[in-house]
Amino acid sequence: MATHLILKKIFNTGIVSEPAPEADLSLRLREQELHADILKVFGQAVSIRHVDAGSCNGCELEIHALGGPHYNIEGIGVKFAASPRHVDVLLVTGPVTRNLETALKRTYDATPEPKWVVAMGDCGCGCGDIGAMFGENYATCGKISSVIPVDVEVPGCPPTPTALLQGILAAVSQSKMA
Repeated sequence: MATHLILKKIFNTGIVSEPAPEADLSLRLREQELHADILKVFGQAVSIRHVDAGSCNGCELEIHALGGPHYNIEGIGVKFAASPRHVDVLLVTGPVTRNLETALKRTYDATPEPKWVVAMGDCGCGCGDIGAMFGENYATCGKISSVIPVDVEVPGCPPTPTALLQGILAAVSQSKMA
């Protein structure tokens, strides 16, 4: 197909994506509070290791949204790391499948103290209809807390990026109390 035909199709199709969300001043203030709390507690950025224990990837889409320009999670001092040996928080999604039970336990054990675990999504928290559907059975161990200790649960199918930010804030707030 010639370039001019592709461009013609693009112009005729128009915008098909959803509009960008409007700036939310309360979210910006919340981000500033989170950044201040992170610096008070850790004196540096908080590192997160995401572990997909068997999710449908709906939660992962919301996690990826946090890295975009609207939420800009790295701008407030929260970054993702590949190794559990260098993180403060484990962010776990999905019901824990039997195939990943040992890997999740090893990841938890490899994370240095102090550490916090955030369970994300109804499947991981064991909430709602989906949590019940993926309860403990031949293929899954059920919710995340049945395999490793969980400090904060962020329910939703999937939870919004704002709810996830609040969950991270809750984990950081717990660390201030400890």
